[in-house]
Formats: sequence, C-alpha cells, structure tokens
Amino acid sequence: MLWRPSLNALLSAVIAPPCAACGRVLDRPLDGAVCDVCWDAVISHSAPFSLQAIACGRSIGAYEGTLRDILHALKYGRRRSLARRLSQMMAEHGRDVLVDAQIVVPVPLHRRRERERGFNQADDLARGLGLPIVHALRRTRMTRPQVDLPKEERRANVHDAFAMASNGAFLILRQSGRAEARPLQGTVAGAVVVLVDDVATTGATLDACARVLKNAGAVEVRALTAARVVSAPR
Repeated sequence: MLWRPSLNALLSAVIAPPCAACGRVLDRPLDGAVCDVCWDAVISHSAPFSLQAIACGRSIGAYEGTLRDILHALKYGRRRSLARRLSQMMAEHGRDVLVDAQIVVPVPLHRRRERERGFNQADDLARGLGLPIVHALRRTRMTRPQVDLPKEERRANVHDAFAMASNGAFLILRQSGRAEARPLQGTVAGAVVVLVDDVATTGATLDACARVLKNAGAVEVRALTAARVVSAPR
C-alpha cells in the first residue's frame, strides 16, 4: 500500500517505538514489534532431538541470544504478534515433524498462570502450523518453570502434572478461525500428534505430555518448539 512507507516514517519519528528485542527504534513499526536486524540475527540450530516418548522433535534454534530475547518479548512482554512469524519459522524448520501429522497439541499452562498472563504462548505458536489445534491436555497442578530448576529436578517437577482434558469434548481451532467440538478420545486415538511449546529444556515437560497422549491412544507423538536449551543454563 502506498501510504505504508509514509505512515511508518511518521510513527518512527514521532512515537519512536523500540524493537521488543534490541530496543532500537523500529524503521517500520507497522511490520511488527521486532526489527529486521534481530530477525536476521536468529541463529538456526534445528538439529533433531528425541526423547523416551517423543519420536522426533525440532526447534528453530538455541534458547540464547536474539531468539531468547524475542521469546521473552512474546511470553513476558505480551507481544503476541511475534507468534505468527515464530510459528512460520517453526513450520519451516519442522517440516519433517509436521509431515503426515493429523493434529497439534499445545502444552497447556495451569489455569491460574494462564489467567495471570492472559494467554498461552504455546497455543499462539501452534496457530500458524497449518494443522488443527486440539486442546487435549490440562495441567493438574502448578509447577515451577523448568528453566529455573537444576536438570535432576525437572522430571520430578512435571511428574503427574498433566492429564487428558476431562470435559468430554474440546475445541479444534482451524485455519479459518472456526471452532468445532469433537469427542476427545476419538480424535487423539490413532493420530500422529505434534506437541507444541515455546522452549524445550531437558524435554521433561514434552515427555510427560507425550506419555499422557500415548496412553490415550496416539500412535506417535512428535515435538516442535520455538527454541531448545542446548547448553547448561547459567
């Protein structure tokens, strides 16, 4: 549109909105909350990973540097518009994870934490992956953030923290935005499922979710995350 360059220049000069990752003034604020320099600085590290209950998994890159800053802006700064581009990058790097899969399942937040934050970042990331989104899981109790815990405590932290949604039916959010209610068991049973989350640390959360889904009849569970911790947290 012919008016966009002029409006971008006006907003940049008058409001001077900062990039959510680096703080520099955005040249094109209408195009998003993160500047092109930061998006281009994201270093891909999409080597596959697997866990006991996860057949295969991928991430955009390591949970460090610019990608970490962008995810913090999404998760804690509530810059939800960032999820669209992140999910596009996840789909690009995770083609082998998404191929032949029937549904994606966001890793759920506890109800209290989701109320406090106002959204579930895993659900936002799942929306651009091109598959039906199934809210098949629920958290049965509050857990501490995995990234804050030593490696040896993470599996215990999420032990028995997830279960199948117990409302008898659930919503599948399609690309069109329409919502459709379907029986829970009939959709998960026999399906290839892709779990979606923002960050994989040791993978204990993904593994715990995958075990619940496989017990419900999923034939295979895969994982796709925006980032993955590839070194010991400081």
